[in-house]
Amino acid sequence: MAKVKSVFFCQSCGTQSTKWVGKCPSCSEWNTIVEEVVTSAPATKGKVRLPFTVNQVVPIQDVKSNPETRVMLPDAELNRLLGGGLVKGSLCLLGGEPGIGKSTLLLQIAIQASNLKILYVSGEESEQQIKMRAERVGMKNEQCYILASNSLDTVMDKAAQLKPDLLIIDSIQTLYSGYIESSAGTVSQIRYCAGELMRFAKESNTSVFLIGHITKEGYLAGPKVLEHMVDTVLQFEGDRHHIYRILRSSKNRFGSTSEIGIYEMQANGLREVENPSSVLLSEHEDVLSGNAIACTIEGARPMLIETQALVSTAVYGTPQRSSTGFDTKRMNMLLAVLEKRCGFKLASKDVFLNLAGGIRVEDPAIDLAVICAILSSNEDVSISSKNCFAGEIGLTGEVRPVSRMEQRIKEAEKLGFERIYFSKYNVKNIQANLYKNIELIPVKHVEETFSSLFS
Repeated sequence: MAKVKSVFFCQSCGTQSTKWVGKCPSCSEWNTIVEEVVTSAPATKGKVRLPFTVNQVVPIQDVKSNPETRVMLPDAELNRLLGGGLVKGSLCLLGGEPGIGKSTLLLQIAIQASNLKILYVSGEESEQQIKMRAERVGMKNEQCYILASNSLDTVMDKAAQLKPDLLIIDSIQTLYSGYIESSAGTVSQIRYCAGELMRFAKESNTSVFLIGHITKEGYLAGPKVLEHMVDTVLQFEGDRHHIYRILRSSKNRFGSTSEIGIYEMQANGLREVENPSSVLLSEHEDVLSGNAIACTIEGARPMLIETQALVSTAVYGTPQRSSTGFDTKRMNMLLAVLEKRCGFKLASKDVFLNLAGGIRVEDPAIDLAVICAILSSNEDVSISSKNCFAGEIGLTGEVRPVSRMEQRIKEAEKLGFERIYFSKYNVKNIQANLYKNIELIPVKHVEETFSSLFS
């Protein structure tokens, strides 16, 4: 007979406790501890529950390595993000805000991968709703099967009968198992359902995609062990009010985690953006102050992004600091450098910063463009649209070198820029004679950049 017991779980991080407490001892969140009734599942006879059980100790040089079998998906951005295609038997987790396009992305793959048999399981939508979205995106795969159910037992039975090449679960928070006496979406249900799907993927060599919800802080909902169990964790980012989306990889056992994929949301679904620089640069008829072009690198690809700044006198006495797509704390640090090291009086002025296209950038090489945009707006002097910038700003006001400078210069030259400002310390690693159509302007300090631009 199965044993029944009550356990307290934190709904934010999944920490288990023997009693209720107001504040989680692990993540320090308040009022997230809830009681769940857990029933231990009866032992299953005649079935191997752990496919990776090792019966003997083997020297590492005697272990035979099997090459990874990858399946190419009809999405070049996702293939590159996964490291060259989807690995058979892998378990991938895709997270993102509501309405960002998670279900649309995986449904596009399901109905366009004509070489794969795919089972799309939805616990949130009916079959008619999925069919309507599929018709809008464009159906090309006759081997795409739909199952509207949130029962894990039903999903496992249908998957065992159909034997698909790819199983898509939308979403893991809606699945529940009869072995766990708690509602769907709780820590125990998510952990058990994810464990069973992982076991199914490894035993049957079937690739599985899980869609996961996120919390209000932007983290994947459910226990932290969920991210440890899966092979790949993908994060879908972007603003629902903008058309561009970024797909990032925070964990990948079969590839690099430095890659990103960029998509454009359209009426007929998500479209891959092969050249993001061409769509992230605004075309202005008049050259306005407060605009500067930053040459950044996201993952392995260089991108040129327009940085917009507005500096005005504080009306209510207390200056405001606001940024979109850029870390506000780092912007405050750059303003302090301009105030202390360079003598620009910005303490009594409002500063607003925006990165065009709704893209969020973490590359420190954008610092130089941010400072130039702020100074351009403060002096009300425009910067030529043929100039771009790449450099990190230190606390002493010096322009520090950044990585892969030659790759940035090639991208700027390809897009028709005539001048690029970068750190003087990068000169020794650059072959200047290779660039005929762009002028290289090395600078050492912020003041030197200001004199060169606004002299």
